[in-house]
Amino acid sequence: TGSPTDKPSGKATDKPEATDKDSASPSASSTTQGRAVTDALKADATPSAGPSDKGDKADPSPSASGGSAEADASALQAKYAKLDCTDEKTRATVGDGVKASEPTLACGKNSQEQWQKYILGPAEVDGTDVDKAQAVLNTQTGAGWTVTMDFTDGGAKKFANITGKLAQNQSPQNQFAIVLDGEVVSDPFVRQALTGGNAEISGNFTQQSAQDLSNMLSYGALPLTFKVDSMTTVTAALGGDQLQAGLIAGAIGLALVVIYLLAYYRGLSFIAILSLLVSAALTYTLMALLGPAIGFALNLPAVCGAIVAIGITADSFIVYFERVRDEIREGRSLRPAVERAWPRARRTILVSDFVSFLAAAVLFLVTVGKVQGFAFTLGLTTLLDVVVVFLFTKPLLTLMARRPFFANGHKWSGLDPKSLGAQPPLRRTRRPAAPVDPKEA
Repeated sequence: TGSPTDKPSGKATDKPEATDKDSASPSASSTTQGRAVTDALKADATPSAGPSDKGDKADPSPSASGGSAEADASALQAKYAKLDCTDEKTRATVGDGVKASEPTLACGKNSQEQWQKYILGPAEVDGTDVDKAQAVLNTQTGAGWTVTMDFTDGGAKKFANITGKLAQNQSPQNQFAIVLDGEVVSDPFVRQALTGGNAEISGNFTQQSAQDLSNMLSYGALPLTFKVDSMTTVTAALGGDQLQAGLIAGAIGLALVVIYLLAYYRGLSFIAILSLLVSAALTYTLMALLGPAIGFALNLPAVCGAIVAIGITADSFIVYFERVRDEIREGRSLRPAVERAWPRARRTILVSDFVSFLAAAVLFLVTVGKVQGFAFTLGLTTLLDVVVVFLFTKPLLTLMARRPFFANGHKWSGLDPKSLGAQPPLRRTRRPAAPVDPKEA
């Protein structure tokens, strides 16, 4: 006959039962196979030339309309006989072009997870008529996990009407199908009219299967449409061109930073350039190691992050160098100046790098795609800046301060006291001795 049969999850063979919430304990039955939500609750009716399940009386006299109904039923039966639900393409197109008010065919899985075919009557209750559905653990009657449904005012009337008609039929004509995208995800049967504006689907549900079905009934009827705001077509070579342009821009930026360091800091620029090279080597090594592990790729945003990091790293050197030069301006020699300048420079560097790393972390967490590449590179290079300054730049400057070229303030060292406008060296002065009054013996 092609009538709908039960579609359980695979552990039990009884059909789910739809009952009123206040009715007697439902019989044990199967869990439904959840997908996502229903397009409609479709009443199950096998097309025939006799009276319909809507209560229409058959016209004993032949008519054009009666002949048309018989022809449609015969055509639907012929399609049902040819329907192969095991074919994925067939399942995807089985209900195409059929209106909700017309009988149709559908596919669904049975308890053995095998595809079977259905003949469905017209849609009587839309998914939008379901106000709320939720999975409930019924401990009062021992029914286990059930799915409760609350209907809108209009939906309650529709559901009461169709369940009243279905309850008068014999199995399997007393079932209704829950259909999503042309696929039957559940087909519970009814024994009486459900008139309370709510219903309960009971069966051998698990918690997950009950939640799946309730989610389908609650949210699957939401209308979703997509609007194209903009569309851009790019060539396959655009990504490579942008990456090459980004690398060139990074090289130009690095060259400008080096030129500035050479012109302004002279000998000190040697320490800064070595520190930049160490930072670049560490960055490349970590990117090469983390690339396969986290799927990191050096794309254009990542290159932009690396370019920004050049400025952050150079800023740390400049802060330290300027603190040392300030100490020399106050008249101190180089070695004490290097040690006294470090605590103040260290505090400033840490605060600056913390702000940059915090911005990178927030950007990495709240964005997706290529922007995360920019945030990852910026955060990684900021951490490496702290490591390089603390473990390489500061020790290297301490060693260089012992060299006569820097210690004596050569004019090309960048630490020449005269060019810096240094004050006379700080010297200790002896306090004048107080006059001693002669005392009599």
